[in-house]
Amino acid sequence: MFERNDIAFASGNKDELCRGWLYLPEKRRGKVPAVVMAHGFGAVKELRLDAYAEKFAAAGFAVLVFDYRHFGQSEGEPRQLIDIGQQLEDWRAALTYIRLHSDIDAGRIALWGTSFAGGHVVEIAATDQKVRCVISQVPHLDGFASASMAGGTQAARLAMEAARDAASGLIGLEPHYVKVAGSAGELAAMTSDNVAAIWPRMIPQGFSFDNRVAARIFLHLPLYSPERFAEKMTMPWLIQVATKDQTTPVDPAERAAARAPKATLIKYDADHFDVYLPPLFDTVVAAQVEFLRANL
Repeated sequence: MFERNDIAFASGNKDELCRGWLYLPEKRRGKVPAVVMAHGFGAVKELRLDAYAEKFAAAGFAVLVFDYRHFGQSEGEPRQLIDIGQQLEDWRAALTYIRLHSDIDAGRIALWGTSFAGGHVVEIAATDQKVRCVISQVPHLDGFASASMAGGTQAARLAMEAARDAASGLIGLEPHYVKVAGSAGELAAMTSDNVAAIWPRMIPQGFSFDNRVAARIFLHLPLYSPERFAEKMTMPWLIQVATKDQTTPVDPAERAAARAPKATLIKYDADHFDVYLPPLFDTVVAAQVEFLRANL
């Protein structure tokens, strides 16, 4: 069994608060190892991260799950703004928080990231060799490759919206938003029949999810490629990919796994969002628990 408490920690030069959950095993003797988790592109912790965290906590690990600034219950204005540099700051602030916690073994910390965060954890771990091990689930590792998945027409439309939003930001206007997830043919960051079918099932009943992001991120997305840190991933690294992924391509993960000294690559015959829900969720999270038990 485990307990879950609401927590907050400051991040960035404005000391804005990131809010989240801390899971602690109820029957613990001394300090325990911990997993730090955050969601992917435009998503918040309520979208199934609790399902993973509960599995890890039941296995005896502490788990810190947090939302980035500008999202969910965390502070930061404007809302729904993805700033890659700020999100990396939030990861570092989360690490500082968990390492200073009295119940946590600071030398036994794992990072867990999915989709966009699956790339964030690579950059963080590659520059912080105290991280014990890393899990990247359907990760974003090559910005140009991920952007290309949208297709030329969609990419051009997103670029136009991004330029409009960037101009708004420069003169202090409210952001110009696009959808995070949409059906095939819609203007959104992620579009496919699979997204349309599964995304609504990830949102808890009664939870109000803001399905928008400030469009300026699409000017930066193609340039963000954490794959370049693969050789510096000297700790055990579990990479889980979906071979039918229409959001984050498999090839960059295969290249990264080949270059990282201690990487384990697992492939699933599935699409990007299938990993979040049963039946595949059970298989994916079981492999993660096994990996954590062996390496954390």
